Amino acid sequence: MKSNETESQSETSPVPPEETKPHHRQMKPWSSLQFRDYTLLWLSGMGMLVAMQLRLFTSTQWLYEETGSEVQLGILGAIQFLHMPVVVYGGLLADIINRKKLMVFTQGVSFISMLLLTLAAWNDVLSPWMIFVVTGATGIVNSLGNSARPAMLPRVIPRSHTTNGVTFQTASFQIGQIVAPLLFGVLFTQFGVTTTFLVGTVFAGISMIAPAMIRASGAPDPETVGQSKVAAIREGATFVRKHPILPGLYLLDIGVTVVSFYRMLFPLFASGLYGMGAEGTALLGSANAFGGVGGSMLVFFTEKIRHKGRIVLGATMVYAVGLIAFGLTPIFWIGLVIVALLGATDSVGMTMRQAIVQLTTPDRLIGRASSAHSFAAMSANNIGQMEVAFVSAAIGAGATMVLGGFVGIAVVGIIWIAVPGVRRYEYTDVPSGGAVDEDESIETKDLRNLK
Repeated sequence: MKSNETESQSETSPVPPEETKPHHRQMKPWSSLQFRDYTLLWLSGMGMLVAMQLRLFTSTQWLYEETGSEVQLGILGAIQFLHMPVVVYGGLLADIINRKKLMVFTQGVSFISMLLLTLAAWNDVLSPWMIFVVTGATGIVNSLGNSARPAMLPRVIPRSHTTNGVTFQTASFQIGQIVAPLLFGVLFTQFGVTTTFLVGTVFAGISMIAPAMIRASGAPDPETVGQSKVAAIREGATFVRKHPILPGLYLLDIGVTVVSFYRMLFPLFASGLYGMGAEGTALLGSANAFGGVGGSMLVFFTEKIRHKGRIVLGATMVYAVGLIAFGLTPIFWIGLVIVALLGATDSVGMTMRQAIVQLTTPDRLIGRASSAHSFAAMSANNIGQMEVAFVSAAIGAGATMVLGGFVGIAVVGIIWIAVPGVRRYEYTDVPSGGAVDEDESIETKDLRNLK
C-alpha cells in the first residue's frame, strides 16, 4: 500500500511519457485502495454509513413496536429534515477547519450518541424522546461534517485516480445500503435492540478513529482561514455561480429529480402501476439498488473517455427515456428491468457529477463546492418526493413518470444548449500528485475556455 507522500514524490520526478498519462491505462476497480490514506478515508465513510443505517432502522422499528403509532414515525422523519439549513455551513467548515479533526469530532458525536442509546436499551430505559434527540443531533452534526470527507479526497489520492476513487466509494456505499438492512434484520430479530445498537456503535467508532490515522494534512488554506465567514461563503457562492460547469450540473440534477424522484415512493408505484403490495415494493427497491451498483461498476470502464460532461448528459437522457418506459409498461418483470436501468443511469450521472466537482475545484474551495452539490441534491430529493406523490394522486403514477421523462429530456436539451461548458468538458491529467496545486488547478484554469 502506497503512502501519498511517496506517490507525490514519484510523480514529480521524470517519468517516461507513457507513464504521465495514467488515464490511458485501464485501472482495476479497487486500484485506489493501494493508497493508505484513501483506504482510511473510505473505511471511515463505510463505518458512518453502516452505523447510520443501523441507527435509523433500529430506531424506526423499535419506535413502531413500542408505540404502534404512525404519527411517531412521521415525527421521526420530520426531524431528519432539520439538518438541511446547515449543509452549506458544513461546506464552509470543511474549508476553514482542519478536515480530519472535523470528521473525528462529528463522528465522535455519532459514536457517543449510539453508545448512549445502547446503554439506555441495555438498562431498559430507552424512550421515544431519546430517539428523537439523537436523530436530530446526529443529523445536524453529520451535516456539518459531511463535506469534510469529499474535501479530503484530493489530498489522499493522485488526480489520475480521482474518478476511480469516487466510483469505488459510490459503489461501496450502494452495496452497503443493500447489506446494512439485511444486517439489521438478522441482528434485531435474533438478538434484539441492544445488540443492534451495540454493533452500530462499533461501526461508528471505526468511522471516528479512521480519519485520525490519515497522514495527509487536513489543515485549511491560510488565506481562507483569514477571511470572515460571510466573505468565505460569498467566495464559495461566487465560484460556483461563475464556474462554467457546476451550475449546469446542479441545475440538471434539480430539473430532472424534482419531476421524477421515485425511490421513496415504490409502494405507490407497486400499487398504482402493477396492483401489488409489499412484495412488489421490495422487488422494485432491490432491482433499483442492484442497478445502482451496476451503474457504479460501469463507470470504472469510462476512465478512457475524456468527455466526462457528455457522460453525465448521456446518462441523464437515458434515465429520462427510462422514466417514460417505466410509466407506460404494464408488465411487472419489464418494470423491474427498467427500474434497474434507472438505478444504473442515475448512479452513472451521480458518480460523474461528484468526480467533476473534485476535478474542477481548487482544494481550498472544494468543501463549499461539495456542500453546494449536496444541498442541490437533497433539496431536489425532498421536493421531488412531494411533487411526485401529489402529481401521482392527481393524474396517476404512470402518467407522472411519463411526464417526468419528457420534462427530463427537455432539461437535458436546455443544459446542452444553455450551459455548453458541460458538454465541452474534457478530463485532462496533470503532473501534480493531487487534484489541484496550491493556488488553482490547471484544470480550473482551462475551464475558462469552456464558456
